[in-house]
Amino acid sequence: MSTSLPSFPAADETPLDTCVRLREIAPVVEVEFPGGVPAYLALTHNAVREILAGDNKTFLRDPKHWPALHDGSIPEDWPLRAIVEGGHMATKDGGDHRRLRGLVGKAFTPARVQALEPRVQQIVDGLLDNVIAAGDGVDLVPAFTEAMPMWVICELFGVPAEERLQMRNWTAALLAHTTPPEEAFATQDALQAYLHELVERKRRTPGDDITSGLVQARDEGDRLTTEELVGVLWLMLIAGHETTVHLLGHAIVALAQNPDQLALAKAEDRWADVVEETLRYRHSVMMTSFRFTAENVTVAGVHIPKGQAVGVVYQASGIDPAEYGESADRFDITREQSARLGFGHGPRYCVGASLARLEGRLALAALYRRLPELTLAIDPDDIPYSPSFFTVGPLSLPVTLGTVKP
Repeated sequence: MSTSLPSFPAADETPLDTCVRLREIAPVVEVEFPGGVPAYLALTHNAVREILAGDNKTFLRDPKHWPALHDGSIPEDWPLRAIVEGGHMATKDGGDHRRLRGLVGKAFTPARVQALEPRVQQIVDGLLDNVIAAGDGVDLVPAFTEAMPMWVICELFGVPAEERLQMRNWTAALLAHTTPPEEAFATQDALQAYLHELVERKRRTPGDDITSGLVQARDEGDRLTTEELVGVLWLMLIAGHETTVHLLGHAIVALAQNPDQLALAKAEDRWADVVEETLRYRHSVMMTSFRFTAENVTVAGVHIPKGQAVGVVYQASGIDPAEYGESADRFDITREQSARLGFGHGPRYCVGASLARLEGRLALAALYRRLPELTLAIDPDDIPYSPSFFTVGPLSLPVTLGTVKP
């Protein structure tokens, strides 16, 4: 399958640069994904908001609504099938989506998340002890920005410490567009098998964790099948840490490049604003997994036929000059916070938003409180980024610690 459409991602260009270039053509542009697969990208703030507002109505997430995936147009070994066809909460629509979201949402109410603050702070402080012990040159990605969100989400869902690195490796392989088809499918199979085993383990020996609670809900007839439960775990364990990993990485880079903003954050304890501005300026989610048009639709003046796949590009929409003015691509924590789409909009607003905000605020505040002179030991232009157009963030952030405070 091949088209004459512009390629996404383009060779020798970051996905964000490609999207900014394509945004000059139209708010929504049809492109060719790896494997010669055509789909649309929504690139402006208004286009993204319009699509998110149409979730469960004009836009659906169940891949059965993408005919090309089933009629032979898209190869069976297309590696992105492992993401697109995953039977998790994000691929459910209507009542099924609301039911699953309701069950998971009970674990992420503002009150329950706030109650987690002491434990999250304890995890942050322990990891920073290790960072300080490692000394100058320590890489903050494996030591801190990856470890903290992974530790928190795995602890919440009862994944043992010794199994968390494997979870991280599976996530990285699944989300990379450079993963060969056979590896992508093998990774998905391995992760699914692990989650089935985790469910069975929690059935036999329940603990004080969300997985045990969901298993109990299933066993008490809460209309949650084992496959649905595994799908919930798949989404929450991957999305529940991956996006926060890159949120922290992007924030550290942005603050290093904007010392005036770092000074302001320190002086006025504005770490919550740092989190919100990072979500706008360099969102962890380059592009969401696909939505499918339930009917012929027009988005921001662009016609999209029924049965087409559309990716919502958070990174490009976050720096849309039509929404944020000429300073859209400038990191500014004093910027007006209204109309943000950092955690989505409409019926699929991120269920873990409160937790992500808490983690980001606590991690950044503690990092710069204990290491007030922290600097990057790498040129920002040389920082390697994850090879993915779903989630994107720094893969390595070596730093010089400077003065250490208790």
